[in-house]
Formats: sequence, structure tokens, C-alpha cells
Amino acid sequence: MTRTVVKIGLAGTHSTGKSTFLERLKSRLSDGGYKTGQIEDLAARARARGFPILTQHTFESTLWIMAEGMRLEAEASLNEDVILIDRPVFDALGYLQAALQISGRSLPPRRVEELQTIAAAHAGDYDIILLTELDPSIPLGEGRDENQAFRIAAGEHIAAIADRFGLQPLRLTSGNADELLKTVYDMIIKSLPQAQISCHCCTE
Repeated sequence: MTRTVVKIGLAGTHSTGKSTFLERLKSRLSDGGYKTGQIEDLAARARARGFPILTQHTFESTLWIMAEGMRLEAEASLNEDVILIDRPVFDALGYLQAALQISGRSLPPRRVEELQTIAAAHAGDYDIILLTELDPSIPLGEGRDENQAFRIAAGEHIAAIADRFGLQPLRLTSGNADELLKTVYDMIIKSLPQAQISCHCCTE
């Protein structure tokens, strides 16, 4: 039987509820018998390898995050029914563009085009894309970057990329998480064949 894998990408600037939403969705999917993998934000792993992040993002740090994200997505597709991605590949491009804007730097056009090509090509791999909206009244998470101008710029650039790529993301706000959770869950279960889930139950 050919396996169906549903990929959910949740993009947006930091401290806008992405991790909390994905954890809730993962718990609900797991309770429903769906094998669910989650790919977390890769910025901390990039920094641990020596790459600059946040306002100091570079071509190389962005390329690494994109490539590592695609690698992890491919590996997860071997075994999971659903893959939840905290920051789909195009999100990294939005952060780079925000970093360049805030720091007053620029990149050679060829390198910008290379990253845009990767982001645009891979964006079509996501079955459902969600985008958070920044609510300035919600405090930043512990240890988060406090540069509000950068936070706003990142959100704006990510949203602009989603619009430019024609992605039509579902919007996650501070007030619609419960409703959107049900909507996304229903979309997922409609996309997965019941026989695939029944097969898991028979082998466990």
C-alpha cells in the first residue's frame, strides 16, 4: 500500500504560539492513532554549530537551516503519517530578509536568488500551511530575543513571502487557536486513508 504523508508547516515570527499549537495538535493526532513526527525550530541547532542567527543571519546560516529542515522532513516521511514542522523552509528566508533589513546589510543577487528558488520550490511540499499573527500584547517567551523591530520585520517578511508564493496560509491568532486546531485536525484526517491507520493498530 502506498503511504500518505501529510506535512503541516507553521511559520511566523517568534513568541507567537507556534510551539504550543503544534504540541496540542501532535497530542490530539497521537490520541487518534496517527503516527506523528515533529520538526522543531532549527535556529538553536544552527547556533550550536557556529552559525550566526537572528539579526546576524547570513546566507550560510539560512542555507544550512533550509537544507537541514528538508533533510529532517525527508527522514520523517519514512515512518510518519503526519509531520509537523515548526518553521517550514521559506520561514528561514523571511528571517534572513529581516536580518538584512535591520542590520543594513545586503547579499549578492545570485545568492538571494538561490535561496528564493529553494524556498519557492519546497513550499509546494507542504499540504497545510499556517501563519501566526503577532500580538504585541503577549509577552516574549523566556530567553527570547527582545529586539521588537526585528520581531516585527521577521513576521512581515515571512507573510510577504507566503503571499508572493501564493501559499494562502491559515492564520493562527491569539484568539482562534482552539477553532483552528479543530479545522486542521479535520483536514488531516480527511487526507489520510483509514486503511493506513487501521494498519498501525494491527501491528501495535
